[in-house]
Amino acid sequence: MKIPIAQPLIGEDEIAAVARVMRSGMLAQGSIVTEFESRFAEYCGVAHAIGVNSGTAALHAALLAAEIGPGDSVIVPAFTFFATASAVSMCGATPRFADVDPRTFNIDPDSVEALIRPDTRAVIGVHLFGQPFDVGAVRDLCDDRGLILIEDAAQAHGAEYREKRAGSLADLGCFSFYPTKNMTTGEGGMVTTGDDALAERLRLLINHGQSRKYLHSAIGYNYRMTNMGAAIGLVQLDRLEGFNERRIHNARYLDRHLPGTGLVTPYVAPGVRHVYHQYVVRLPAGYPLTRDAFMSALADRGIGTAVHYPIPVNRQPVYQNASGDASCPVSDDLAASVVSLPVHPSVTDEELAYICDAVRGLRGA
Repeated sequence: MKIPIAQPLIGEDEIAAVARVMRSGMLAQGSIVTEFESRFAEYCGVAHAIGVNSGTAALHAALLAAEIGPGDSVIVPAFTFFATASAVSMCGATPRFADVDPRTFNIDPDSVEALIRPDTRAVIGVHLFGQPFDVGAVRDLCDDRGLILIEDAAQAHGAEYREKRAGSLADLGCFSFYPTKNMTTGEGGMVTTGDDALAERLRLLINHGQSRKYLHSAIGYNYRMTNMGAAIGLVQLDRLEGFNERRIHNARYLDRHLPGTGLVTPYVAPGVRHVYHQYVVRLPAGYPLTRDAFMSALADRGIGTAVHYPIPVNRQPVYQNASGDASCPVSDDLAASVVSLPVHPSVTDEELAYICDAVRGLRGA
């Protein structure tokens, strides 16, 4: 049996949608992108959604639209994918690294508060692995100090916080449609906002700063989404709730059957809908195998695993010196102890049982 850690679900409907675009000859940004943006904005419950060509572009464009630049600092979690911080650096601003909650793995509001300085302009909270961060607490901090709040929702399509969907919880929301995400456009991203002025500036920035054709009123970028990507996205958006429900089903199966194996299973905070982009367990102190041995043993049984993420961003070489004063012990501990198990919608109940049996078999190894 072979069970990969991730598997994009692309069917005949997606193939047919791309074929229609290709036959039309309108391959670049056009009416299909506009339709996808409208549908995605409606799904998230926001006024605006702006399609871009990657999740990193979404973060960069959102920061630029908020006029983040040199001399500014932006607070980001240390335990996240690199792009959350690198997008800040791409603006010429400085990322400051907050530690995370040991249960949810999401940005810790107390750590955020301790990092706020006169040059702080924004906070990026990440809905890590599909679980929303404590938006209420971080939102309060931002409102009290006049800071911009940005959601990095790259892993959280359809996640909810207090019955509101990711992408509608902050000043700006940023999504990725990379192939392994909860839905895909092949490559791509989206920025969501309820602010008309931010939306107008975003549309300018992602299209070379053009206010109209060949009239450039700002320095912008070619971050446009293609009609081909948007065509896939429209089909995937229709399938997203089904995908998410299967991820939740799979996670709950693992929740029920992994206790007693020695692993620490994911904690879900009250009032959220976790959509399990990844199902991340921890190997606690005293577990009989090292993480490498655990992963190797499962690989021998055909079970894919991964580590998200083995090095906190503040420990990355490019940030090591700049963030020398950053102390994020929880992030350090998580980076050394987490393992992701398969949870994607293609995993069957039979495969879930096989995974749990395999993990139980390692307990006495």
